[in-house]
Amino acid sequence: MQQTVQRPGFRQAASTHSILSGIVAALVGWTAASAVVLAGLHRVGATPAEAASGLLAVTATMGVGTIVLSTRYRMPIMLAWSTPGAALLASTGIIHGGWSAAVGAFLMTGVLILLTGLWPRLGALIASIPTPIAQAMLAGIVLELCLTPVRGFVAHPSEVGPIVLVWLAFRRIAPKWAAPAAFGAALIVIGFIAASKSGVHGSLLPHIRWTSPQFTSAGLLSVALPLYVVTMAGQNVPGTAVLASYGYAVPWREAMAATGVGTLLGACAGGHAINLAAISASLVAAPDADPDPQTRWTAAVAAGCMSLILALLAGALATLISIASPDVIGAVAGLALLATLASSLAGALSGEHDREAAAITFVIAASATTFLGVGSAFWALLAGLAVRAVTRR
Repeated sequence: MQQTVQRPGFRQAASTHSILSGIVAALVGWTAASAVVLAGLHRVGATPAEAASGLLAVTATMGVGTIVLSTRYRMPIMLAWSTPGAALLASTGIIHGGWSAAVGAFLMTGVLILLTGLWPRLGALIASIPTPIAQAMLAGIVLELCLTPVRGFVAHPSEVGPIVLVWLAFRRIAPKWAAPAAFGAALIVIGFIAASKSGVHGSLLPHIRWTSPQFTSAGLLSVALPLYVVTMAGQNVPGTAVLASYGYAVPWREAMAATGVGTLLGACAGGHAINLAAISASLVAAPDADPDPQTRWTAAVAAGCMSLILALLAGALATLISIASPDVIGAVAGLALLATLASSLAGALSGEHDREAAAITFVIAASATTFLGVGSAFWALLAGLAVRAVTRR
């Protein structure tokens, strides 16, 4: 008689260590980059309430997606918001049509991600973008936010200085916690500012703000297409590679369908995009999370549950941040993106024959200018590919 082997359920497979690993992964990812998301949504025209709604939307959809995919495929498939995409929004600024046009662009991004799962050629087209060009565009996008700590320190040294010092100290003793520690230092600074202004004024409760989308050509070219490219090249492809390095074959079509649908569901609430996690994925897929690779998926499920809890804090965080100068939370965002800037510059300059094309891509993306109503990220990618084609021939 053939014996039937049942796959373990969550209660059977989960250990205290794997659950704690998932909780830590969610906390590190959320505290390290939530400032980037809020900064990006503010820059494209969201009010504090709309930005809080967007943060709640991406946190909740990535939590639900993580739980569904990890449980379905028994793999530590962790989803995250698009941090490079949020940095893109910060560098793009308000487009023609304002916040509603940005929301329309988020919807178009969700459609493109969904099509990537349904139509493999679209994913192959993104994968064909030379790595130096894609990395140079990403470096140019995040540069503006990475300059914020410098400018903020000059303008408000007493507020930004402690944040930088805490970040530097943790880079020495616990690098993984440097960005979360800077986030905590910013909250303490904001607490002192609130005390000097007679407390906190505003809602601390989670809320959803629905925005009717507006579909414009500026939204498509300035936001949707660049957001799709940086999300795919900067998150989904590396996220797949991280899981593959630990022996997991990501169900690509299903993962893209889940992230595409999640992006569509969160868009009108202000959520810009969700995708496969890259850095956070290593915290739940590595042997440190669980010695048994067959049960590491429980760590990802725990991370997804923690994300749903953190989503409830979005309103309170946005209200607290609105008390202080934008340079305070901008400093946290810039410090969190320094590692991304360094790795992107290294990737952009890695190919000797593509350095000029990568340099042009970087310069145009970093300029944050608008031409013919279209943002610099689109023109940077176009110019980089054109220069590469000419110089290669």
